[in-house]
Amino acid sequence: MSHHLQVLIPEELEALIRKAAQRTRVSKGEWVRRAIEAALRRPSGHEPPPLQDPLTRMASLGAPTADIQEMLSELEAGRS
Repeated sequence: MSHHLQVLIPEELEALIRKAAQRTRVSKGEWVRRAIEAALRRPSGHEPPPLQDPLTRMASLGAPTADIQEMLSELEAGRS
């Protein structure tokens, strides 16, 4: 038997959950169920890292970037 659970979350967390669900091609409900199950299986005292969207994390690294065509040209030149 299934039960309904309503949880209020901040908009920022909802956006992260929505993006994560889209990336894994599951509904938000399914993503949340999986996350809860994973959290319950973890040994006590081991807190997960704070949720952060992977693209936001990558952008915060400050890695060098360039136009995609320029990057592809550089990659191709490196193969020669």
